[in-house]
Amino acid sequence: METKGYAAMDAKAALQPFDFTRRELGAHDVGFDILFSGICHSDIHQVHEDWGRALFPMVPGHEIVGVVSAIGTDVTKFVVGERIGVGTFVDSCRTCDSCVNGDQQYCLEGNNQTYNGLERDGVTPTRGGYCDKFVVDEDYAFHIADSLDLKGVAPLLCAGITLFSPLRHWNAAPGRRVGIIGLGGLGHMGVKFSHALGASTTVFSHSPAKQRDALALGADDFVVSNDTDEMKSRKETYDLIINTASADIDLTPYLELLKVDGTLVVVGLPGVPYRIEAWPFVTRRRSLAGSSTAGIAETQAMLDFCAEHDITSDVEVVSADYINAAYARTLDADVKYRFVIDASTF
Repeated sequence: METKGYAAMDAKAALQPFDFTRRELGAHDVGFDILFSGICHSDIHQVHEDWGRALFPMVPGHEIVGVVSAIGTDVTKFVVGERIGVGTFVDSCRTCDSCVNGDQQYCLEGNNQTYNGLERDGVTPTRGGYCDKFVVDEDYAFHIADSLDLKGVAPLLCAGITLFSPLRHWNAAPGRRVGIIGLGGLGHMGVKFSHALGASTTVFSHSPAKQRDALALGADDFVVSNDTDEMKSRKETYDLIINTASADIDLTPYLELLKVDGTLVVVGLPGVPYRIEAWPFVTRRRSLAGSSTAGIAETQAMLDFCAEHDITSDVEVVSADYINAAYARTLDADVKYRFVIDASTF
């Protein structure tokens, strides 16, 4: 399957046109034409080698949606012409406790990332969604309802599920109070999901200008996080707070906003260790936790929930030749709230 895309040829290099060949369809593989691919902040981190050595040439992208163009001989999950999505990983060991329990994102042998990794053979590099075609095992792909706008679906496969999973795990529901730190690509999905799940939802942001958008997205309250009085007025109020920020922030003031047995969940990755005091934990039996994306079944459940509640990401669609500019704007937080590439422009 001859494929046209964009790749970074070296660390920190600008992305450029890159042609390559996808593998032939195996018996359980699905081939599809990509329609839209989201730009995630983690794409930039990996191109820049912020998280360690990377594999180049790198075709980023793990928020991928399209239409099935071909199926392997034993495929039963998809038919040609059907909508399809791929998220942050494309395989896993399938036998460890995590995989058997449906938590493939926590595969004990390590799952196979959609890009900047290797296929299960341990040799073939994985190539992501900044391109026009994709091949994936049917067990690691998702159905997408016809009612959803595909360009807004793409970011659900990383930004969306990264917030949906902890909200469900820590029981965001009517009668519960949830805080979302940050109103970017991740945070705006947290607000939408928390609101749809019936929880009272507060956005914490250092920027007062984001209040109007937060309330429009479904937030019930907005707190300027660097306003000491506003923060103190919400002390011991929340059951759950999710930190979506990639910046190095002090978590202690947020811990003090939690009730007894409240939990602060980290999903943003600042790249440096947090500095955290012990006192807020021991005085109210609070917890600090982390969460990744989700397994196959839970991600499909999120997409079905989105169809039921008409939830998609707010996006700005760009052409392939705008990717480098989109990276610069993402770093400047100059997007509401996610860039999505039109794959017809590769």
